[in-house]
Amino acid sequence: MHVVIINGSPRVQKFSNTDKIIQSFVKGLQVSGSTYELYSLSNRKEWDAASEAFSSHDQIIFALPLFVECVPSIMLEFLETLPTERQQPAQMSFILHGGFDEGHQLRLCERFLQSLPAQLGCTYGGCLVQGGSFLIRMRDDERMKKAMTKKLDAFSKMGESFAAHGNFLTPEARKFTGPEKNPKIVHLLFRLFIKRLVRKNFEHFAQQWGCTRPLDDKPNSIEEKR
Repeated sequence: MHVVIINGSPRVQKFSNTDKIIQSFVKGLQVSGSTYELYSLSNRKEWDAASEAFSSHDQIIFALPLFVECVPSIMLEFLETLPTERQQPAQMSFILHGGFDEGHQLRLCERFLQSLPAQLGCTYGGCLVQGGSFLIRMRDDERMKKAMTKKLDAFSKMGESFAAHGNFLTPEARKFTGPEKNPKIVHLLFRLFIKRLVRKNFEHFAQQWGCTRPLDDKPNSIEEKR
């Protein structure tokens, strides 16, 4: 099997969580001897080649991040350049990820993606959905390394599954998302964790920028002026 993979993220490779997911996915894809070619829409110079590959191959995967319920505009712009009819049949599949870790946060976008293949003369090969990818780029941080490596290894396993089945319509792919909605206690713990993590990161940036006063300082407040 030969697969055309198109990275729909606007971020360049160095800062793209989508690219890191793709790199893990293709490791699994290649285990069975499958091959692939990858195009990144963040590089406009690759658009013509990506369009040609889309038109001339029968297995196509779009990988994209969901930015607060928004499909990347760069991907929508690219889709508008593609022909709506094909001379040979093809299947479009999707890898959809986002920062929110609950499955239901991504389902509306999944429904939108389901409608795209028919508009471009293709069949639908399913959508691999998983959230919680916000911290993938922090894998070099020892605190995050183990968890993020485990997440990326799971995408590698799904690459093997895609090579075996040719789509994301399997029970294995449907279970890949994880919980649709977390329990209330998880929401509470998550808020506490994020509050601490965000504050710590802001404090780190402030120190790098030469700030000497605390983050919650209010030098212009009415109380201080008095």
